[in-house]
Amino acid sequence: MESILSDRDRRVLEFERVWWQHSGAKEQAVRDEFGLSPTRYYQIVAALTDSSAALTFDPMLIKRLQRVRDTRMAARSARLLSPGE
Repeated sequence: MESILSDRDRRVLEFERVWWQHSGAKEQAVRDEFGLSPTRYYQIVAALTDSSAALTFDPMLIKRLQRVRDTRMAARSARLLSPGE
């Protein structure tokens, strides 16, 4: 990812920081705010999660997103490796 965030990237990070304050479902808020499908939005968030520019812009948010991602990946791996299924 580039070293300077675009305006859209900054808006996505700001939205991700406060999305829970929006009424209704997050997916609908994403459509309303950005005109993006939820899939595309989450692709952007995933790319930003690994971006050094995003880490500089909002280190607490990026570290939280990385923890959430890592926890989900570990849980997914544990389900795939669990014996007896």
